[in-house]
Amino acid sequence: MLESIIHSPFTIHHSQLYMLNTRYQLTQMSIAGFRRLFFVDMEMRPLTVIIGANGVGKTSVLEVFSLLSDSAQGKLKNILSQFGGIQDILTYDKAETMQIKVSMEDPTENPLCYSLTLNLKGMSYEIGLETLTQENSASPLKYIDANRTDIRYYRPEDKQMVRPTWNPSPFETSLFQIPKLSQVPEMVRQQLADITYYSAYALNVGYHAPIRLPQKMQPSTQPGPHGEELVACLFYLRETDRTRFEIIEDTLAVAFPSFERLDFPPVAAGTLAMTWKDKHFSKPLYMNQLSEGILRFLWLLTLLHGPQLSAITLIDEPEVSLHPQLLSILTDAMNEASEHTQLIVATHSERLIRFLEPAQVLVVDQEDGLAQMKWADTLDLETWLAEYALDELWRMGRLGGRI
Repeated sequence: MLESIIHSPFTIHHSQLYMLNTRYQLTQMSIAGFRRLFFVDMEMRPLTVIIGANGVGKTSVLEVFSLLSDSAQGKLKNILSQFGGIQDILTYDKAETMQIKVSMEDPTENPLCYSLTLNLKGMSYEIGLETLTQENSASPLKYIDANRTDIRYYRPEDKQMVRPTWNPSPFETSLFQIPKLSQVPEMVRQQLADITYYSAYALNVGYHAPIRLPQKMQPSTQPGPHGEELVACLFYLRETDRTRFEIIEDTLAVAFPSFERLDFPPVAAGTLAMTWKDKHFSKPLYMNQLSEGILRFLWLLTLLHGPQLSAITLIDEPEVSLHPQLLSILTDAMNEASEHTQLIVATHSERLIRFLEPAQVLVVDQEDGLAQMKWADTLDLETWLAEYALDELWRMGRLGGRI
């Protein structure tokens, strides 16, 4: 039986399986020329919660990750159009080039560095330097070495750098375009392409929003950016991963003491609704009867406890519409999720950081209109933390990150 599976034409090859299961941890990220991020160099940690005043560049960090993700999917031109063109994202009056550089590590592999430079060219853009290198004891191994149209990539069968035999698109990255023959570049591409972005602020919880409606019964491991698969995901977890589903229900019971359970009554063939049983009512509440705060919290919990989190997960403003007492429970879920994904969160909430460690808080300030970043644990806070919570120190101005 095992032999037939191994030799099945639909079976994933061992090298492909390795790529799917291997994740490099981001250790460092440098950004230059992107909006207010004229030059920032930051250490990356399992959980990064970015704080700061409005307009200092918190969301810009998430946008850079989204740009990396789309570029790895062959959608660089599309996302730059969504941003209004490269001229709208370059640091105003200061840059005609933007660069992103990420360093990645895995305990069993040598460190990797991927760098991408975009240049303003007339009213459009060009890809300038693009490199992917891996450190080793002898000399760095180059997988990609590209400068504008002069592109070379590592071909395993030749064990050397070669030039493309096709016509490369000048508007998409070499990382996306090179043949998927070499394990390391493809793993890096997959990991960057798989970056997921969620905005609690953008989550639609209106009366006719997808999150409130019955949903198609289908395998789903994430609730979707708009909650369009929340019901399907929770039902799938109940049927396939009971322990994980019970953790979500137990967390809801802590957050809302009158909560009893979630149920999934069928509505039509292949379609499910979801109900919320409350101890105070004889009949269950349907999704269209739940408050905005409950829906957002349920969506966040399902997202953070999902069984297949991407290597990097971005969440913007998770505190939206949540009661302050829920934020302690939310940060517990964030800490658990950061064991399975690098979680990067942007927030305006003082209360949220009350429940975090200084090593998890990245403070963004401005100097001459440009972003400056520092980790809270690099500040001299030990004496202050003996008397004050982290959110109090932020209000007092000891952390910075305020106007």
